[in-house]
Amino acid sequence: MPRQPTARPKPRPAVSRSANGSSRKEPAAIDNVTRVYDELHALIVSGQLPPGTRIAERTVVARTGLSRTPVRSALHRLHQEGFVASVGRAGDHRLIVTPLTRGDGREVFLIVGHLEGLAASEAASLPAARRNEIVKQLRAVNKKLAAAARSKAQPSVLFDLDLQFHATYVEGVAGPRVVALHRAIKPQSERYARLYVNVLLDELPTSVAEHEIIAAAIARGNPAAAQHAVETNWHNAADRLSEVIAEHGERGLWLFGGQQAAPASDSRRRK
Repeated sequence: MPRQPTARPKPRPAVSRSANGSSRKEPAAIDNVTRVYDELHALIVSGQLPPGTRIAERTVVARTGLSRTPVRSALHRLHQEGFVASVGRAGDHRLIVTPLTRGDGREVFLIVGHLEGLAASEAASLPAARRNEIVKQLRAVNKKLAAAARSKAQPSVLFDLDLQFHATYVEGVAGPRVVALHRAIKPQSERYARLYVNVLLDELPTSVAEHEIIAAAIARGNPAAAQHAVETNWHNAADRLSEVIAEHGERGLWLFGGQQAAPASDSRRRK
């Protein structure tokens, strides 16, 4: 008898959404979905799960030790956000890490540029004391980036400094909707930057110069100039990325007919 109340009644409140049941069950379910999402998201953005890699639900279930429900929900979220793609015909349906293509990369970079342009405009509209604080941080980070580029620092160091520069005028500055959209799309651009960083290093002096233009516009309190400087920086980055991908090849491209495009070899990726 003691086991009967715990065998069924506890799961039922969460399904029926009663107050007591949901307060005990829903947070655990959400935590499991978030756990799977965060793990896969990190692996995809870092490149540990390369573009085109198949993601089998049963494999994720086995590795996480969780049920199919949170795994399926996490994969659905990743699919919605563009990190996972659904390919294949009926009977051969599969999920893969979304390929990195020239057209998609350009679109992502331009979207990020527009969002960050809005954030820079907000930063330039702040009171002088707050603007000066942000500009001081921007120039300090950009100085480190320039020095790291001259000393041929590890790509990961250069990448993180570039991320820090852009985050300085977005996080804690832009409105909550812009920040939320930025957090959703920025990791998409990170996938491209991390994968192609070795062949983009020669362009760092140009990026450093463009960063100073951004900082100067914010320092002057000129919202239009700040927005234009950021969007120009990202537009130029999109052009540079397109050239690199055209030369070194797209990654993990699946042709929607059941065929997989031959990936570029490592030797083609290196300069």
